[in-house]
Amino acid sequence: MVLAVIPARWASTRFPGKALTNIAGKSMIQRVLEQVNQSTKVDRVVVATDDDRIFNHVRDIGGEVMMTSTEHPSGTDRCAEVARHFPEAIFILNVQGDEPFIQPQQIDLLADTLIQNPHAAIATLAKKIDRADFLSNPNVVKLVFSEKVGAIYFSRHPIPFVRGVNQENWLGKQDFYKHIGLYGFRREVLLEIAKLSPTPLEIAESLEQLRWLEHGFRIAVGLTELETIGVDTPEDLEGLSDIA
Repeated sequence: MVLAVIPARWASTRFPGKALTNIAGKSMIQRVLEQVNQSTKVDRVVVATDDDRIFNHVRDIGGEVMMTSTEHPSGTDRCAEVARHFPEAIFILNVQGDEPFIQPQQIDLLADTLIQNPHAAIATLAKKIDRADFLSNPNVVKLVFSEKVGAIYFSRHPIPFVRGVNQENWLGKQDFYKHIGLYGFRREVLLEIAKLSPTPLEIAESLEQLRWLEHGFRIAVGLTELETIGVDTPEDLEGLSDIA
């Protein structure tokens, strides 16, 4: 069984209540739900929240929702709480609640990447960067990986460094990849990593996936050509109604 969990908390530091913000007539969480429900690989979808307003809204629009602790430091921990209630689930997909235009094909790719790599504990996605400004933007997480090893490192800094070339010309000399923040876990792995404490690299970059690498978990990487549009601040909503 493939279970997709959509963590959606209310108390976002930069955008409180963004799960219920209206995008061209639909809430953000409704749009995420609709996209995930179109996946051909997902057997069940559950929204994991810590707020009655989100809980009631998801129930009203016909979605399955579970109330979770307000103490979780990350969406991964919220997903782990839900996973404990589904022992029959073999694979757990963490689909961020602030990705209203995530594509079903990307969710299918995430599931396939995990299922088809039996030696990988976790799976995620990456997209080749084609904009130079992404390299210097710390909100665009970069990663390096290999087919054999999977993810090697994630960073807010452009990686790898291209020696002897001005940074504005790096894209012409080296392939760079943007991390797409979707994760697939084997259930037992998700429950295990939820018990781990933050690690030095994670703290330095503020990227929880570095904790998993530091503890030796292999992260398989699927390549997508589709872009994602995450919403972190109210300003990120500008122009989205045109897309919707």
